[in-house]
Amino acid sequence: MLSGAPVTAAATPEALLERFQAANARQRRAMVGTLEASSQALRPLIANHLERLDPRSDDWAAGFLIQLLLAEEDGLSEAFLARYDAGWLASASASALSFEPLQRALMLQQFEQADRLTSALLRQLAGPAAERRGYVYYSEVVTMPELDLESLDRLWVCFSRGRFGLSVQARLLAGYNGRWDQLWPKLAWKQGRQWTRYPGSFQWTISAPEGHMPLVNQLRGVRLMDALLSHPAVQRRIGG
Repeated sequence: MLSGAPVTAAATPEALLERFQAANARQRRAMVGTLEASSQALRPLIANHLERLDPRSDDWAAGFLIQLLLAEEDGLSEAFLARYDAGWLASASASALSFEPLQRALMLQQFEQADRLTSALLRQLAGPAAERRGYVYYSEVVTMPELDLESLDRLWVCFSRGRFGLSVQARLLAGYNGRWDQLWPKLAWKQGRQWTRYPGSFQWTISAPEGHMPLVNQLRGVRLMDALLSHPAVQRRIGG
């Protein structure tokens, strides 16, 4: 339990932000509805609140607040996007890749676009041959720089309330002791013997099942996804 008085309608917007920031992940999830209901009072405070947070982390509290701020198209959101035109989260690359389009799509909760951008980034990381053919071979994953895969995963985690990302999928797979047949239904990528049809049957919203995104083309078998989830950068992020 959090210490202090319970959240009430009388709590000031400043106090609500502080309480949300101090909460653990489970408590934050319970507070999401309260913050959404108080968005009009909170939105003018968010940009200054973010100045105190570390843009090198993947604390999804920051990502949620950014999405709350950008949920309306007005002067507040325009000012924030102008101020952080390269994105708020620091996303380094060892390959001189730009993560800015992906970060903007995630900030704006344009998840289908973010998924397509992720696929494009993975092809770039795999090399010119993957870009020419339009998909990645599992054998090309081992050469992907750890820094880039870490940045890609941090972006997904930060802007999904900790629900999407390669590390989330890897953690779920570990919970099933490596049983891919149990993972697919959990991700809602397969129902019975039927694979979920792309893109129309995928759920491109924050309420999609945990681990639902980003999509890795499972129709090519498990080897590509196994290579990605086994990559040292992803394993390090789940403590593996």
